[in-house]
Amino acid sequence: MQLYNTLSNIERAELIQQAGKDRLTISFYKYSKIGNTELLRNHLFIFWDSIDVLGRIYIAHEGINAQLSVPADNLEAFKNHLDTIVFLENVRINIAIEHDLFSFLKLKVKVRDKIVSDGLNDKTFDASNRGIHVNASEFNALIEDENAVVVDMRNHYESEIGHFKNAVTPDVDTFRESLDLIEEDLRDYKETKKLVMYCTGGIRCEKASAYYKHKGFKNVYQLEGGIINYARQAADQGVENKFIGKNFVFDQRRAEKISEDVIANCHQCGEPADIHVNCANAACHLLFIQCDTCKEAMENCCSTNCMEVSRLSPEAQKELRKGQGNSNDIFKKGRADHLPYKKDLRNIFETLAKPKHS
Repeated sequence: MQLYNTLSNIERAELIQQAGKDRLTISFYKYSKIGNTELLRNHLFIFWDSIDVLGRIYIAHEGINAQLSVPADNLEAFKNHLDTIVFLENVRINIAIEHDLFSFLKLKVKVRDKIVSDGLNDKTFDASNRGIHVNASEFNALIEDENAVVVDMRNHYESEIGHFKNAVTPDVDTFRESLDLIEEDLRDYKETKKLVMYCTGGIRCEKASAYYKHKGFKNVYQLEGGIINYARQAADQGVENKFIGKNFVFDQRRAEKISEDVIANCHQCGEPADIHVNCANAACHLLFIQCDTCKEAMENCCSTNCMEVSRLSPEAQKELRKGQGNSNDIFKKGRADHLPYKKDLRNIFETLAKPKHS
């Protein structure tokens, strides 16, 4: 039996278009001890493929992390199937604020060592001993609490286009960097400050909150369901939205608008902009922020060198890439030196002692 995707993105997009059905972009995660990860992987793939579910799913012995696109009329069948799996019964499903027919174009269910790359080798802490979960209104109160430090557990390119009011936004490339940096810079506040964390859907905070409790932090909180759930709660319950800008997401949409604010800048000209693109030069593929004016002038490229390469025929470009590894810039997420308005490094906790309302 075929247990892998065989269609190209173009072929899948055509099928979605022809189907003419609404699709929902959703996500869920669950930390739980899974014995036979391969068996679960195959079980999920077979059923999800049968109801036209697409997405990126990671399964590990520590749990599951899923980001999916589901036909709207198959959502109930999808939920019912999850409920047949003991540890996924009644799992919280985050439904996106903005949907796109083409948010995912393949079904990829992969077995990994971990469901979130954290770099941790410390097996002495209990990942289930998590922090206190708070809803949208409770989180808003903590944002204004003078005794709380609100920390964005995402990477710099995520928080650059959107974050919560009063939040500390670590200027880091990876989740692993955040864990060490926050512990070091808040070491003197482990017993006196409330450590309040948030991320996209909650999965990073789930592990981080347990980790920080293990490291001696006494008052640890996390936003239940992350920014995605917060935005929906705020809209449905009339709670004040304290998120500014866009929420970066890891699918074809790249981001969903939470507020009308544009807080980032084009990395090439410095004008207000918050749309991430990948450089059109396949050998570069750098993720960076580009405004419409620069997109037209630079032909969707990050530099004149890349623009020259992208103008070549596909065959000529392929020949140039022979024997070459990926450009190191691909992993910099907007930090490439040739981008004059890239985000600058700074001391993220330099304002820790300042009043929240200054």
